[in-house]
Amino acid sequence: IQAQFGTLSDYFEALRKESNLDEKGSNSFFPVLSGDFFTYADRDHHYWSGYFTSRPFYKRLDRVLESYLRAAEILYSLALVQSSKSEKMSVFPSVDNYKLLTEARRNIGLFQHHDAITGTSKDWVVVDYGTRLFHSIMNLKKVIIDSAHILILKDKGAYNYDTRTPFLKMDDVQSSQDSLPHKTVIKLTSQPRYLLIYNPMEQERSSVVSVNVNSPRVKLLSPLGKPVTVQISAVWDGATSVSHEAYQISFVAHLPPLGLGVYQLLDVQNSEAVLADYDIYMRSGRQDKPDSLFTIREMQNSVDSIILENSYMKLWFSGMSGLLEKINTKEDGKNHQMKVEFAWYGTTSNRDKSGAYLFLPDGDAKPYIFTDPPTIRVAHGRIFSEVVCFFHHVTHTMRLYKVQGLEGRSIEVSNIVDIRGEYNRELAMRISSDINSQNRFYSDLNGYQIQPRLTLSKLPLQANIYPMTTMAYIQDVGVRLTLHSAQSLGVASLKNGQLEVIMDRRLTQDDNRGLGQGVQDNKVTANIFRLLLERRHGTDVSEEKASVSFPSLLSHMTSSFLNHPVIPMTTFADSGVPEMVNMFSPLMSSMPCDMHVVNLRTIQSKVDIEPSDEAALILHRKGFDCRFSNRDMGLLCSTTQGKV
Repeated sequence: IQAQFGTLSDYFEALRKESNLDEKGSNSFFPVLSGDFFTYADRDHHYWSGYFTSRPFYKRLDRVLESYLRAAEILYSLALVQSSKSEKMSVFPSVDNYKLLTEARRNIGLFQHHDAITGTSKDWVVVDYGTRLFHSIMNLKKVIIDSAHILILKDKGAYNYDTRTPFLKMDDVQSSQDSLPHKTVIKLTSQPRYLLIYNPMEQERSSVVSVNVNSPRVKLLSPLGKPVTVQISAVWDGATSVSHEAYQISFVAHLPPLGLGVYQLLDVQNSEAVLADYDIYMRSGRQDKPDSLFTIREMQNSVDSIILENSYMKLWFSGMSGLLEKINTKEDGKNHQMKVEFAWYGTTSNRDKSGAYLFLPDGDAKPYIFTDPPTIRVAHGRIFSEVVCFFHHVTHTMRLYKVQGLEGRSIEVSNIVDIRGEYNRELAMRISSDINSQNRFYSDLNGYQIQPRLTLSKLPLQANIYPMTTMAYIQDVGVRLTLHSAQSLGVASLKNGQLEVIMDRRLTQDDNRGLGQGVQDNKVTANIFRLLLERRHGTDVSEEKASVSFPSLLSHMTSSFLNHPVIPMTTFADSGVPEMVNMFSPLMSSMPCDMHVVNLRTIQSKVDIEPSDEAALILHRKGFDCRFSNRDMGLLCSTTQGKV
């Protein structure tokens, strides 16, 4: 026997010779399969579509670590160059922090294992993975803080590194590997407290930033020293009680690409900040006395709609459930049905039931029924308005930013899900629209290419669920509706005009695929999305039949905003802060809109785990659909046909 290693080309060449085919005729002779192998079944109707959602808490944590790792790599590479410029700055902890970066890369790499990100590990293994992710997030925060410190100082000669007294601290804290992060409270004084905001994107950016402070008497100055419009929102204890320990301030930050902006927070007697006001819909009246600061109106659940609007759209919500019902796009004055609802899936009564891998439902989803209407809290503010619905298993928020540009064009959706008291149930969010999607929807593979998916009635329900990494959309000749996701989950379009996403699953039994247990270690999980409705301009038949599809430029940027949020930091000390530059801007201008800096990564030295003086710049040019207008979209960049 003559045996040798071969490539795919070698295989097809051998096949052609064996079949006596010339180069031209080979394609027609053999059947061609294109696309991927989702959704997989190994026997009967045992489709492996459960793991697309299993353990969603960690699917989200993975994405958070990914974002911090990229931000830390880029800032570290820039800080390393800075630290080599003078003897005084050589105390920058370059080797220690490089080790932390290396460990974080390894931990996130480990979590891509086919039993980790999938949610198909034993409980104790999940805790180990979670602990690794959690530790790396904390370590990367240190790398970001250390790097920002050296880059933002005005007098680099004053640089001093002391582990006991960090110069900066992050504005959020996560207390354990299985808990959600919470905001720290920034204490204000009459002396300015500095707020540094890092933009990890390669384009100039206007983003709404929210931080918690200890006083409503707040004044905010921009990097240029000008007063900034601020919205003050209440921080709540539960659904209806206002906490006066903290106040949330929100404002629009204008930030340079891959750069830092330095804002100043002050406690002043006569603040010009604008207070949000609230409508609370609940069955029995609030016991709380009127608030000393915020206007809170008590309302009765009613058939009248709740309305939010900005300059791009108007939204109608049900006065009974608080859930979205329709959208009016102001550009063309059209109304679009857009009904949000929740639904439960059970598991089959057959011997083989759903588990970590398999999704074997007991038929169509049942509507999420609530005997009493939920408490609904509506906030109206200058920077954003929102509707928050408090159901038993999910706190659902829809927020509309009242700002010009990219953030005002989509709706931010957040679901805090808690199904820890349930057995053999899965919770889904469903969006039903009047889009004529014709049994076709689109989902992405690895955040790269978008594949069309056909919902086939001849297959069981569980075969029509697909993985969504960063987005899924449905469309017709006039519009496209995209659900952008900040975590990987299972997604489907089971009826015309519908998109649904499964948010968490709790299953008591093993599904005989090697795990040896059910999935019952559920956490309180945050699922975060953005809902984007866009006009399409013309289509052709060949496009509908193509094996790939592309997001619009606005859609790509919305996904980047969602997956790479700005990072706020505050100065640690209240006094004696050395002078800082008001802005750190490493790029001369924004990168083109369709260019993404995947990473700017310092290369390891050949000798040891320490940095060399080389860095790798990795760029990704994104393919986008030109049938969507880019004019007046608030994009602060342009395209250049791939030239950088």
